[in-house]
Amino acid sequence: MSAKEHRDEAARRPPSIAAPDWWIYRGTGRPIHDIALADLLPAPPPWRTFHGVPLPEPDMPPEDNGDGDRRLGVECHLAERDVDHREVRMVNAALYLRRPLLVTGRPGTRKSSLAWQVARELRLGRVLCWQIASHTTLKTGLYGYDAIGRAQATAASAAGRPETLAQDSAIGEFIRLGPLGTAFLPSRLPRVLLIDELDKSEADLPNDLLSVFEDGEFTIDELERIRGRTPEVPVFTSDPERIATIYGGRVRCRAFPFVVITSNGEREFPEAFLRRCLRLEMRDPDANMLAAMVANHVLDEHGNHRDRLVAEFVERSVANGGLPADRLLDAVYLATSGAYDAGDPDWPHLVDALWRRLDHNPGQ
Repeated sequence: MSAKEHRDEAARRPPSIAAPDWWIYRGTGRPIHDIALADLLPAPPPWRTFHGVPLPEPDMPPEDNGDGDRRLGVECHLAERDVDHREVRMVNAALYLRRPLLVTGRPGTRKSSLAWQVARELRLGRVLCWQIASHTTLKTGLYGYDAIGRAQATAASAAGRPETLAQDSAIGEFIRLGPLGTAFLPSRLPRVLLIDELDKSEADLPNDLLSVFEDGEFTIDELERIRGRTPEVPVFTSDPERIATIYGGRVRCRAFPFVVITSNGEREFPEAFLRRCLRLEMRDPDANMLAAMVANHVLDEHGNHRDRLVAEFVERSVANGGLPADRLLDAVYLATSGAYDAGDPDWPHLVDALWRRLDHNPGQ
């Protein structure tokens, strides 16, 4: 689709589109007010109901400490008429059905940003981010146990006080829940979990995730072995300065987390895994969405350069088979920071370098 076709499509949109009554998430990024998500979200299907206990006190997700502002900007300028209804429908379906959402698309189409947008709009606090690498295993996402550190601490303690050698409770000081494990702690509201770039994982990881997604629980082997002597053990979590108490060595959710799994489409996933996920293909952002993104970051608030750069970016993106949207932000920032001069002959070369295709060889 050409840049002109993008503009024509935007012009044909109706002035406003009424959101269906069943939508909880609206896609604008504006936080809900005056009503709690727990009152909006209906009960889960019987086959997706979990009974993790006890609920923590206080039962509130931690603040995101500015992560959302860095990802999305400090303001919300996207109008409901410019929202991608396909995207919003699938997010709401995942919320209702308590199913992971597998988000595919080329790089730069805001796949990972969707997690922060849902967290901001539904006021679900800090996003738990699990970045996948080639060596990532299921256990690294669930929890880590520092056996060497505990052995050294036990030896040092025993040298001075032999009676402390068998203290099971100290084991919690050497266990930290990973992002996946933290997301499944029992809570009244769902946590938002981003599993980023699952393409990079080893072949077994997608299938390994199925048991956690289906059962809504997992076991910490080191704590299960001592549950008869020490049924309650406090451990560290992936949330800064937060500790959770594990009962009987088992973690079981109450509210299934809202899980966003991103993929660049570089590999096929097992059928069993795909069957348990809802799937969303992200489209390239159009000119209206790009303009809103710039405004969200309070760049070029008077629009002196924004409209021209957005139009040029859309045209270049179409011609080059797609460009990452964050490169537009880079160009607008340079244009509004005082580094840009309308008469600078070097500016077109700088923009060309910023907007070069990711697979383009700069030496060519």
